Amino acid sequence: MDTQIFERYESAVRSYCRSFPVVFSKAKGAKLITEEGKEYIDFFAGAGALNYGHNNDKIKAALIDYIAGDNVSHALDMYTVAKREFIQALQEKILQPRGLDYRLQFPAPTGTNAIEAALKLARKVKGRTGVFSFQGGFHGMTLGALAATGNKYNRGGAGQELGGVTFMPYPFGFMSTFDTIQYIETVLTDPNSGIGKPAAIVLETVQAEGGIVVAPVEWLQRLRKLCDDHDILMIVDDIQVGCGRTGTFFSFERAGIVPDIVTLSKSISGYGIPLSVVLLKPELDKWGPGEHNGTFRGNQMAFVGGKRALEIWEEENVAGQVKAKAELITDFLNQHIASLDTRIQLRGLGMIRGIDLSALNHRELPNLILERCFQNGLIIEDAGRFGQVIKMIPPLVIPEAELLQGLNILKEAMEHYLKR
Repeated sequence: MDTQIFERYESAVRSYCRSFPVVFSKAKGAKLITEEGKEYIDFFAGAGALNYGHNNDKIKAALIDYIAGDNVSHALDMYTVAKREFIQALQEKILQPRGLDYRLQFPAPTGTNAIEAALKLARKVKGRTGVFSFQGGFHGMTLGALAATGNKYNRGGAGQELGGVTFMPYPFGFMSTFDTIQYIETVLTDPNSGIGKPAAIVLETVQAEGGIVVAPVEWLQRLRKLCDDHDILMIVDDIQVGCGRTGTFFSFERAGIVPDIVTLSKSISGYGIPLSVVLLKPELDKWGPGEHNGTFRGNQMAFVGGKRALEIWEEENVAGQVKAKAELITDFLNQHIASLDTRIQLRGLGMIRGIDLSALNHRELPNLILERCFQNGLIIEDAGRFGQVIKMIPPLVIPEAELLQGLNILKEAMEHYLKR
């Protein structure tokens, strides 16, 4: 295994390769394969970009046909057949059946670009510069999105102060012991709060990097009402937990709410090809032509993959698959993981799950468990405050046998250390 060229020439900013120090050459379904031929079950799935697995055969075939046909590969935001078919598929298969009336904006191709566009539009529409975000939230690494991200380590990379965002308490830990919605209401109505009315409130309905923290349904509904009462836009960041990850296509569906703006990326292209989409209510579409743009805002191959992925969502009843596998995961974690120590906390829904070890007061324990998982053929990462939550986000279409194989590797690693 030769990694010298990476270590000599690639920036020190690289991260995941430090946790998984092998050279991968192939990938299929829920497996990554090294150049030496060792297989790893993937409970990481490209940080949520591979809900349909690596090299999904149906999406791959669509992409090969598109490229072989000399179809358009780059078009900025010009009209193309690929874009038209993706828009039609998203409208007909996802938005219209849910009664959602959104315009689509295609900003630059990654999730942080979608957040930048959403925040910029909210400020333009409302004429206010402030934004509320939540403690524990993660929204991206470019300066505007980073300002709405709570993690101090990530924020430290900015090299400057990040302003324009006020952090509110999310219902987790100590913050779950009081009424956080009433707290926000008080901030907005108290003439001595020192905090002005924001243009928008941006949130994840499930904080992924924050430690797999699931917002209660009633809390989301009350937050929606608060935004309505105070003329504040609600922006739901569904970049990691959307596209079916929680069991419904959008993570907010369980609460029966309709955000003003929704950001999508990661698995929206179906194949790990960069694409981001901002869904915005028609009355908010106040952009002038070219007022927000980007050279790669029209990723044609991503449109092709995304259209095919939306078809697979229906054809293979992926929502039903997620429900069945979620039950399997729940039963396994309750029976084999929670029973190891009463201080272990399990969180999540659908196919995003967290095993919180923070109450065990052993800061290095998650790293030890993850390292042993990797040695035994499982790729899985951590999340949350101080990296104390083991985070599971396997492909939604992972075969049950491979899902159980990965869970058993995790079980063995946890038993190895906890039974000591």
